[in-house]
Amino acid sequence: MASAEPTLQHELALATAGAHRFVGAADEVGRGALAGPVSVGYIVIEPTAVQLLPGVRDSKLLSGATREQLVPLIKSWAAAWGVGHSSAAEIDELGLVPALRLAGLRAVSAAHLIQRADAVLLDGNLDWLSATTQPTLLDSLTPGFADPARIDGLQIPVRTLIKGDLLALSIAAASVLAKVERDHLMDGYDHTHPAYGWVQNKGYGTAAHRSAIAAHGASDHHRKTWQLTPKLPAGHIEAGGEGRTP
Repeated sequence: MASAEPTLQHELALATAGAHRFVGAADEVGRGALAGPVSVGYIVIEPTAVQLLPGVRDSKLLSGATREQLVPLIKSWAAAWGVGHSSAAEIDELGLVPALRLAGLRAVSAAHLIQRADAVLLDGNLDWLSATTQPTLLDSLTPGFADPARIDGLQIPVRTLIKGDLLALSIAAASVLAKVERDHLMDGYDHTHPAYGWVQNKGYGTAAHRSAIAAHGASDHHRKTWQLTPKLPAGHIEAGGEGRTP
């Protein structure tokens, strides 16, 4: 049975509880992929001033064509929006959670040029968007967020919401923006790296994708610190080699 469409219940509750006029919402895509960026969609809405947006749901529940059709509607519906990415190289260098935070900051920075949020709803149970360092006097000149070179995350309240992409309309909308933009990137990468089937798998670890990595090696868009090919079983005999154990 299909799940109920997301509502504005959580956005209105956050706005009322904290006297927050504008509420942001963020969701990520690409966290579990072997190749390509991790991408964060972010939107800002005024919960008391917007209506429901029929048809918007968690991006995983929508077809590619439907997601594409919803993007202009979501951008018109939101007070501001942004999508940020952290590349495979940045994931390798920083680690996944800091790379998520960096992508989130890029998305937030773009949106907050138009309209700042007073608080943020974040999908999941892990707050990867809030700053882990304390602001300086200089950062107080840009409340809410600061230069990533000095502060690595948001300074405004962030509330996590498990299954937020199913429950909160703003998070579902953010997930659609992130998914569409990341898919476009992966389709573009496929033109120069056609062996990996990224148009079909979008960088995720399908059997065919892993086999292509084994045959052709990793590209610049692969996360090289990740386990890209299956581990060989204990006692496996490689061609021209001896049995190996872990």
